[in-house]
Amino acid sequence: MKTSAKFIVLHPSVHKTAAGGPTAASHRAWLAVFVLFFIFSFAFTLLTTRDAASAAKAAASAAARAKSQLPDPIFDALLHYAAANATSSGRMSSVEMSHIASVLRGCAAPCNLLVFGLTHETLLWKSLNHKGRTVFVDESAYLISKLEEKHPSIEAYDVQFTTKVSELYDLIEHYKGEVTKECRPVQNLLFSDCKLAINDLPNHIYDVAWDAILVDGPRGYSGAAPGRMMAVFTAGVLARSKRGGARETHVFVHEFEREVERVCSDEFLCRENLVEVKDSLGHFVIGKMEADRRRFGFCSVSGASVSPKAKST
Repeated sequence: MKTSAKFIVLHPSVHKTAAGGPTAASHRAWLAVFVLFFIFSFAFTLLTTRDAASAAKAAASAAARAKSQLPDPIFDALLHYAAANATSSGRMSSVEMSHIASVLRGCAAPCNLLVFGLTHETLLWKSLNHKGRTVFVDESAYLISKLEEKHPSIEAYDVQFTTKVSELYDLIEHYKGEVTKECRPVQNLLFSDCKLAINDLPNHIYDVAWDAILVDGPRGYSGAAPGRMMAVFTAGVLARSKRGGARETHVFVHEFEREVERVCSDEFLCRENLVEVKDSLGHFVIGKMEADRRRFGFCSVSGASVSPKAKST
């Protein structure tokens, strides 16, 4: 009997996974999870690193400030003994000295302090601004030479003040006529021809980013005295024109109740920047100002400095 051959035929499974089926979708899901995890990990690492860096920077700044300052007991003792002798006319009261000292204590190290006038408190300011830079400016070359002879570490310069107290309102009129030119609020005073500008200090003084400026000189108790018009104007320009350092400058004007000090403060430091008045001390905080050809003047609202002659007409 003849037997016929048998063949086994294999057919591909009808259940074969089609392209783009469930397995591909599963792979995409796992890829998405991996990408999200990577993004989250990167963001978390970035934030924690930034926070750690900020904390380290703040700690370093605080440590530098603490290292540069006098120990609190010495700081307080100097202030105490200086205030104990504050009985003579022209000297600062204990309240005034304490107010300036509190600003110096909180100043970022190293603190830059500019003082107009040599006074009873000169050595106090130099001592309280420990490891900072303190510069004194005065009208008397003789007093400065004697001070430097006794205290060689003090940095001081004499300036020839060309104004008089009796010229106050004439100088204000000059400023108003030159406010867009030589007497503008943002400029390098070294090259200024404004009658109120102090432009004969050493060049490097104009490049310092001053943290605090104290106006306690020159003399201003008579019509023939030079007055503090130039000192207040210069303080206002230095505060607005500085580059680098803190955004704001503390400006103190002593004997703030006198006419010259009050009128010039209104014009060049501005009532809008007046923070406090302690006894006879006016405290202003002046922010940097960008040079803008569209804006002129020191204050948002012009000062009310009107000549007595103008008032009577």
